[in-house]
Amino acid sequence: MASDAAFDEIWGRGGPQAPRPEFAPLSRWVAETPCAELQRRQQSAEAAFRQLGITFAVYGDSDAAERIIPFDIVPRIFLPDEWRRLSEGLVQRVEAINAFLEDIYGERRILAEGLIPPELIYRNEQYRPEVAGVRPPHGVWAHICGIDLVRTGPDEFYVLEDNARTPSGVSYMLENREAMLRLCPELFRDFRVAPVDSYPDKLLATMRSVAPGANPHPVCVVLTPGHFNSAYYEHSFLADSMGIELVEAADLLVDDDMVWMQTIAGRVKVDVIYRRIDDDFLDPLTFRADSLLGVPGLIAAYRAGNVALINAPGNGIADDKAIYSYMPEIVRFYSGGEAKLPNVQTWRCREPDALKYVLDRLPELVVKLVDGSGGYGMLVGPTATRAQIEEFRAALVAEPHRYIAQPTLALSTVPTLTEAGLAPRHVDFRPFVLTGSDGVRIVPGGLTRVALREGSLVVNSSQGGGTKDSFVLLEDGV
Repeated sequence: MASDAAFDEIWGRGGPQAPRPEFAPLSRWVAETPCAELQRRQQSAEAAFRQLGITFAVYGDSDAAERIIPFDIVPRIFLPDEWRRLSEGLVQRVEAINAFLEDIYGERRILAEGLIPPELIYRNEQYRPEVAGVRPPHGVWAHICGIDLVRTGPDEFYVLEDNARTPSGVSYMLENREAMLRLCPELFRDFRVAPVDSYPDKLLATMRSVAPGANPHPVCVVLTPGHFNSAYYEHSFLADSMGIELVEAADLLVDDDMVWMQTIAGRVKVDVIYRRIDDDFLDPLTFRADSLLGVPGLIAAYRAGNVALINAPGNGIADDKAIYSYMPEIVRFYSGGEAKLPNVQTWRCREPDALKYVLDRLPELVVKLVDGSGGYGMLVGPTATRAQIEEFRAALVAEPHRYIAQPTLALSTVPTLTEAGLAPRHVDFRPFVLTGSDGVRIVPGGLTRVALREGSLVVNSSQGGGTKDSFVLLEDGV
């Protein structure tokens, strides 16, 4: 979809000469700052990221080189009333996700009511019968959710997908802000921007709030698969920011259904584990027996109620894209009201009528694997080749249950620095929502991802996307 068909969040639909009134200072700033100076600042930020080791690896890449995610110097801005509406919708959605997970692994009322076909749960690879009947400490399942949002107009926001397993990217939110404060301090004089640096404190408070038992000083750790993982920088960054230990499987031991951390001073009992390891590899005694990344006996300790796992095992069922298509019904069932943040219209290819509709319109639609992520396993019809479309057609006919389809939205754009100067590029947004035993916390900000290729709608870093800082403006007097 061409960028000129999209709503630009700074320029509106009038272009650089007629920006939205609230953003006139930003439009003046980009107009008055020489392009060479903007590029110098952007290169300075990227050099700092490289020096800090803020890199990621693309699995299967031929050169397997560590890369930085490209950073763009022009921020994205949310007005106070926009953020207020988004926050209300995010709280409602995450509360519904937690209620859904509690129900699916417990009483299963939503299945008894016939709102979701049982096979979508029981035959889903993300459903974990190993934790059915287990209630996590304090009843919280999705402690950290990254809810991906897209925008198509001044007041049109949609949820694109729910990430309730191990959502990543929060370190970029924090480091992007640090770079902007250092390189573009004048913007923070023009705009009253809400700070985001409280996120590690809020995350630690969330972790402590769900610790089992009555220990006033619970021991919390971050469990990483190791430095070869593509998000290792984020694991170490968050552990350091919270002042807690970063551990690997070899550092932990389960004895008598208790988790212990082995230190040079002896064993220390662990109460809360923020795990950045997928379910399959979390415990070789329960899931994949060949896993060297997990901790033997960890799920037994979890079942016994002796350790909190963030996020809870089994959460993948909540961010499956087939389940996503039922989120309006899920929100209504558990909240009693309509979803404040709507879904993108979705066709479930497992349904014959929907499959026929999708097959007839493949060049117009976006088709996704229900368990896909990172921009992989996806067809963007308007930009696909005829061969790619026919390849997806064959896959849909062979295994329709594995796919959903959505319209190709004209995602909003934000001015972005390119080799040819400023130009609109499509963006999405991932705010991070924390849920503890004491409620929901949202830092006023998030990760804006930008599709750097002209006309591209794919923002994922593994597919050539970059990031921007996300300014949330404070109310007057706050």
